[in-house]
Amino acid sequence: MPTPQPLGARKSRLPAAPPRPAPVVDYPDLDVEPMTPAHWKAMLEGGQLLLGRYADREDVCVGGEMTMYYQENDNRKHVSPGLFVAFGPSRDRERRVWKVWEEGKLADFVLEVASKGTHRRDLTEKHALYENLGVAEYWQYDPTGDYLPPRLLGHRLNHAGAYEPVPMERRPDGTRRGESKVLSLHLCLDDEGCLRLYDPATGKFLATNEEKDDLLAEKDGLLAEERRARQAAQAEIEELKRRLARQ
Repeated sequence: MPTPQPLGARKSRLPAAPPRPAPVVDYPDLDVEPMTPAHWKAMLEGGQLLLGRYADREDVCVGGEMTMYYQENDNRKHVSPGLFVAFGPSRDRERRVWKVWEEGKLADFVLEVASKGTHRRDLTEKHALYENLGVAEYWQYDPTGDYLPPRLLGHRLNHAGAYEPVPMERRPDGTRRGESKVLSLHLCLDDEGCLRLYDPATGKFLATNEEKDDLLAEKDGLLAEERRARQAAQAEIEELKRRLARQ
């Protein structure tokens, strides 16, 4: 009688398991915290000003509250800047989220608007994160004055890759301002604490949409006045011609 083989020595008749596919990592567009009207207004006006400034640059991406992933295959590594400017990535590229390994960078300029639920993280975690990710300038603005001791703070990377405070100065016009070398602009607080962007090349503040509308209305009013003056002058000429014809 043949000696039976031990169970461990018998060959399995089960088919080999197929190779396991690589895990699929989803990078969702995460919801952001609700914003107060002051917070929303600051974000909206700042974004509009920067979009207008770079309207003719296809290689400048201006955005805000976008989920930005900075480590491939790990969707826990993300941040959502309030407002950002990135030089190099395409402005017109369709993107639901931002992936640093595809774009080549996170951003060159970030502005966070302080709120009750975010200001502590902005001062600590995000400060360290943006520094480690090489964001050249990190600014913070408090529209209500409730959360930051100075309502406007700026930090810039030095040659060692560490953040240093951007010097702030008080100008004769009452504004408190600091220079953004990345944007070639000055970030300013007016006497009411509103954030303005000043262009030293032109010596003027970037105009908000409301100010542009006012300028257009003023221009339209001047054009209408000139048109009425021309029409009145033409009427006087026609009347003079009629009088001369009757003589």
